[in-house]
Amino acid sequence: MTGRLMLLDTASLYFRAYFGVPDSVKAPDGTPVNAVRGLLEFIDRLVKDHRPAHLVACMDADWRPQWRVELIPSYKAHRVAEEHESGPDEEEVPDTLSPQVPVIEAVLDALGIARVGVAGYEADDVIGTFTARAEGPVDIVTGDRDLYQLVDDARDVRVLYPLKGVGTLQLTDESWLREKYGVDGRGYADLALLRGDPSDGLPGVAGVGEKTAAKLLAEYGDLAGILAAVDDPRARLTPTQRKRLTEAKPYLAVAPKVVRVADDVPLPDVDTALPHAPRDAAALQELAERWGLGGSLQRLLTTLAV
Repeated sequence: MTGRLMLLDTASLYFRAYFGVPDSVKAPDGTPVNAVRGLLEFIDRLVKDHRPAHLVACMDADWRPQWRVELIPSYKAHRVAEEHESGPDEEEVPDTLSPQVPVIEAVLDALGIARVGVAGYEADDVIGTFTARAEGPVDIVTGDRDLYQLVDDARDVRVLYPLKGVGTLQLTDESWLREKYGVDGRGYADLALLRGDPSDGLPGVAGVGEKTAAKLLAEYGDLAGILAAVDDPRARLTPTQRKRLTEAKPYLAVAPKVVRVADDVPLPDVDTALPHAPRDAAALQELAERWGLGGSLQRLLTTLAV
């Protein structure tokens, strides 16, 4: 794989499209297609502005993997709509978004845009593995700050974080991370697990917020250094910090595996090259008519053909 690789955190982007595009955007039969058309507009703008050589729409084959839940049972627990004994739990998703996801998948497939999800893993893990294997520069497009941990200036890996649609992107590199959080990409995962994240059901360490986490990492380097300081009576931890970190040791023993994205996902063999013409023009035409994709799809096809 040569040239710039763009990895889409697809669910993050279609959620943003769903909430950013009015649900008055509908198919001929009255079915809302705001997420579908919004995502196509996003991809059009991203390709037009950044011209990647390769593009992968990374998917959540399992948005709450059991191996993470076994380590931290509260992981994303508040977002479960329905539990399943076999297979992934069902995520709470707006009623009019769920039916649009299969349409998104069918349109991406007909376009020939690589779409990759792997059983037992989240899209973040797919992104982490593609990033680890990439030999060229990587742009990760996501509204999820968890992926800041993959930022690596030496390898030209950056996160494009949408601030408003995808027309205004925050280009997240190591200098931005240091200015904002006081850490580099590698340090962001340690900061995140110390701070915790209620939106993901991660408790963090009691009394340790973002600023305290950054100070601890600046002082001791990484999580291992902080834990070593807890056991070192000469370390300059306050009595309260030492107590809270000691009490949090069971959480801190498992949190890194939960918070850090996997980089060893068994990826399928896919053609990641940016398509210049649809893979299945007939299927795409049928989808366009059935769902009223109109100008959103045509603009993307024109951009891809350049």
